[in-house]
Amino acid sequence: MEYFIDVAYDSLFHFGEELCGDNVEFIREDDYCILVLADGLGSGVKANILSTLTSKIISTMLKEGATLDEAIETIAKTLPVCHDRGIAYSTFTIVRVDKNGHTYMAEFDNPNALHYRDGKLMEIKRETRVIDGKQVLISNFEAQVGDLIIAFSDGVVHAGVGRLLDLGWQYDNAVSFITDSVAKDTSPIALTKNILGAVNTLYMQEPGDDSTVCTMLVKESRPATIMVGPPVDKEKDREVVDRLMSCKGLKVVCGGTTSQIVSKVTGKEVSVSIDYENPAVPPIAHIQGIDLVTEGVLTLGKALEILRKATANDGSFEPFNLKKTDGATRLAKLFLEDSTQVDFLVGRALNPAHQNPGMPISLGLKLNLIKELAAEIEKTGKRVTLSYY
Repeated sequence: MEYFIDVAYDSLFHFGEELCGDNVEFIREDDYCILVLADGLGSGVKANILSTLTSKIISTMLKEGATLDEAIETIAKTLPVCHDRGIAYSTFTIVRVDKNGHTYMAEFDNPNALHYRDGKLMEIKRETRVIDGKQVLISNFEAQVGDLIIAFSDGVVHAGVGRLLDLGWQYDNAVSFITDSVAKDTSPIALTKNILGAVNTLYMQEPGDDSTVCTMLVKESRPATIMVGPPVDKEKDREVVDRLMSCKGLKVVCGGTTSQIVSKVTGKEVSVSIDYENPAVPPIAHIQGIDLVTEGVLTLGKALEILRKATANDGSFEPFNLKKTDGATRLAKLFLEDSTQVDFLVGRALNPAHQNPGMPISLGLKLNLIKELAAEIEKTGKRVTLSYY
């Protein structure tokens, strides 16, 4: 079985700074993925430069086949040590997970990363290696489906220092909160935002240090195929529907006309739900053999809004979940959490309803809407393909 690693990360900036002193680099290859979290010394521009160089050098060198020793020696020779404090330019956490679940971690002066299985905190056996005069903690373990790996910078541990909490949140308290959060929701995006929301509250919305959280969830590979709109050539209807039905993983149909085409080709009836959880979102429908059937551009537009909220780095860390059952939320959840790759089958036939001058202009921009959706999904590290008919 090949695994897919679902990843989410976000940062709180030091109050008053326009740049974050932490930086995350994430690389996904066919056989593995690498995440590097670097925390630059201090805050602002200087810290941002240090952490960005550190994370980019390490991730690029490891991707090109260099050893950890070579990567660390390179950054040691490239970046300076602080003369005033005599300490390192940047701390870092490296997590590499291959498609079979083997996980390798290297940690230098960042808070220890966490590994959860079935909601329980697992012990990570770490060995200390001295590389170029620096003590680096090295660990290897086998991850399984459902496992979570959570890494964070020391701004999380220091949250509230000198304000709500004299000594800050402290590591054990932060771990306890994260463990409680994992028990409620294993979505990487929800966990990342909810943890940073708590950090922001402890800092009283004025973070005294850059704070970053990275969450990795091990999943089974599960592609999703989305059929949107009827083909220009009606002779292609059967070809597109056959392609949809033969795909492995999740199958989705968006649009009333599209669902009628699927129904006609497959011989399966369309039944429309009468439940309106959200009056702004048209109801979903059901076709046997299809995982989700929604209305077209209105629902896709609402789903895009949810995706933008999920991927935005705007300093807003309100509690985030996708537990509503309206079509847009279910579609967004499928894009963000349920699928590991998204393939769009896009029909380019004009829908007469969208050409009505009384309808919003955005409805006439279906193709752009789908391209924007694809761009937002790709921000989560997933591959997206677009096939036009």
